[in-house]
Amino acid sequence: MHHARSLAAALLSASLLAGAAVAQTVEGLSPTLANIKNTHLVRLGYRESSPPFSFLDQSNRPIGYSLELCEAIVEEIGVEVDDPNLRIDYVKVTSDDRIPAVVQGKVDFECGSTTANAERARQVAFSPLIFVAGTKLMVPKTSSISGVTDLKGKTVVVTKGTTNEQAMHNVDKKFSLGLNIVTSPDHEQSYQMLADGKADAFATDDILLYGLIARHKSQDRFRVVGDYLSYDPYGIMYRKGEPQLKDVVERTFRKLGSGRDLIPLYNKWFIARLPTGERLNVAISPQLEEAFKALDDNEGTSN
Repeated sequence: MHHARSLAAALLSASLLAGAAVAQTVEGLSPTLANIKNTHLVRLGYRESSPPFSFLDQSNRPIGYSLELCEAIVEEIGVEVDDPNLRIDYVKVTSDDRIPAVVQGKVDFECGSTTANAERARQVAFSPLIFVAGTKLMVPKTSSISGVTDLKGKTVVVTKGTTNEQAMHNVDKKFSLGLNIVTSPDHEQSYQMLADGKADAFATDDILLYGLIARHKSQDRFRVVGDYLSYDPYGIMYRKGEPQLKDVVERTFRKLGSGRDLIPLYNKWFIARLPTGERLNVAISPQLEEAFKALDDNEGTSN
């Protein structure tokens, strides 16, 4: 495995060097990095209601696990473009407009709760893995729904532009459920539709459901049920086709990995009390812990 990884690493650095050589001819920096150097500004896309990844605190400031990872990337960009005083502009995005925001240059990084999949990877680049989630259902505590097949003929709300929306259409066809699938612009509105009785269930990533229940202190009103209806590995999005930018992102993660900073950062947002007062208490999954350990340069050489 280590041989395979070092071979992959060698190939990666070879392709990065080739890409960097091309970029060097254009004022020495890839387009996004050149623009950041010229404007002294990095634009980070955030989500209003994806706790603990990306959400607003009591004074409406964007905070969260994904934003902290993005801020570490910004620091590394500062090193790359030789400007330690880069400013950050926080730009609101939704599930529906986040990919165009990256592609069209409205944001440089999307720091949210975004699933990295092959379809999206055709349009954008993704950081190394930051979390693993999957689609589940939030239902009222009093509801008899315990899984997807109990939804026959019922109304399910999904947030527009999410993988969960596709997952629900897939299970609808697969089990001939005759679902009424309605969409809302962001997770907070989807939650409110369920709370207002306008939907029988809200389908999104399990961790986001736990986050919203904790945020609204509604453990006595709602529960999360069912088997995973999709597999959702999260990453931070940035523009495709810029090897130098990719290099900076991956270097950030390797540094966080070898500094053993990723687990404490995870614990800060998923185990400890959040700045907004609530606590999720979701232990790190073996999959994610493994992915973080693999980022540690020194692993297996000098432990």
